[in-house]
Amino acid sequence: MATTWITICDTCKREDWAARGLDKTDGERLAELVEAAAEGKAVRVRRTSCLMGCDHSCNIAIQAAGKLAYTLGRFEPSDEAAQGIVAYAEGHAESATGQVPYREWPQAVKGHFITRHQPLPEDDA
Repeated sequence: MATTWITICDTCKREDWAARGLDKTDGERLAELVEAAAEGKAVRVRRTSCLMGCDHSCNIAIQAAGKLAYTLGRFEPSDEAAQGIVAYAEGHAESATGQVPYREWPQAVKGHFITRHQPLPEDDA
């Protein structure tokens, strides 16, 4: 079974980031929370410096080889968001196609979906 990855943009900054005078970006804060929530789970977490979704920050991607991939955004760096992201990623990991039935979506991810991508073809000929 392919590993489901949660990729987190650690450079994401919500609109009022500078005014809040934080020493870490919103993305860094969300990444730390997701990493902690995913510890011991059957999903993997990695960081990237940009997902190019600045208008939707904080952004994450959920993907695995041969499965649908999703970009989600507009998260606040909170425990609730992190728990919801990890729970959704676990559903993605358990699904043969990557599609998680809506009734199984954690409340914390509803309204946060930005894009869905089809899996890459296995044969590039």
